[in-house]
Amino acid sequence: MNARLDILGAGAFGTALAIAYARAGHDVTLWARDGAEEMRRTRENARRLPGHRLPDGLRVTDDLSDLKGDYALLALPTQTLGGFLAASDLRAGVLVSCAKGIDRTTGLGPSALIARHSGATVAQLTGPSFAVDIAAGLPTALTLACADDAVGRGLQERLSLPALRLYRTTDVIGAELGGALKNVVAIAAGAVIGAGLGDSARAALMARGLAEMTRIAVAAGGQEATLSGLSGLGDLILTCGSEKSRNFRYGMALAQGVALDPELTVEGLHTARQIAARPGAETPIAQAVAALADGRASVAEIADRLLNRPLKSE
Repeated sequence: MNARLDILGAGAFGTALAIAYARAGHDVTLWARDGAEEMRRTRENARRLPGHRLPDGLRVTDDLSDLKGDYALLALPTQTLGGFLAASDLRAGVLVSCAKGIDRTTGLGPSALIARHSGATVAQLTGPSFAVDIAAGLPTALTLACADDAVGRGLQERLSLPALRLYRTTDVIGAELGGALKNVVAIAAGAVIGAGLGDSARAALMARGLAEMTRIAVAAGGQEATLSGLSGLGDLILTCGSEKSRNFRYGMALAQGVALDPELTVEGLHTARQIAARPGAETPIAQAVAALADGRASVAEIADRLLNRPLKSE
């Protein structure tokens, strides 16, 4: 069943979703904060997703009053989401967050930020996905989390595509934290590879990273099984193993002393700082990433610290 969809945020991921849904016959409007006129003229988002043509039926706008879809997918960075929502009056009955991370000001995840500013039903779309793969129509599977299972089921049916398969859960907390926390581990994995510590060290880091992610999510009210699914383990594998991941690239750059584009949003860094500052939790990887990014420790010092932690059962 085709639907009217509004997608807010013309970064790589929002643009890729707009392309995929418009190509499948959905009635899609893509809202861009800037660059809308150029995208309408060239039928391409050359800045964020070059090489992928916008389907002829896809509308691009910078005017929020043009948005009249049944559902709105919010593909905005977590760190700008709260401010955008506070200044906007979105009328869609269902708002689906596509953001990953923890807001550095409030400590809230995307779905909680949306709920704070809107009376709409909230869902979270997350999982292992690169924008270029979705835009190219390559097979991708994601998690759709909604506390209202009936609404989630309807969204699953309307938003699933032949090459974009959605799995449903009511565990919004677990799905959201899986998407946020894997970015922290991806930064650490990038640092491991950037420092030349090898693939065996990366594999060990990923396994212990999943354990840390699961501890944090369960303590926050999430379900352990969710972290073993697409939004936890699946996303972890993808982002820790590819230089397409900006968090992985950021970790490599940290280890090698290379500067990255300051305009890049590195959500894992904000999440690491948030998690590392929480009292009581055992979060050695998040603490290590925060220390490395803030210049309080080198890769060698962090590796020595982690390798000399007390021996314990798995």
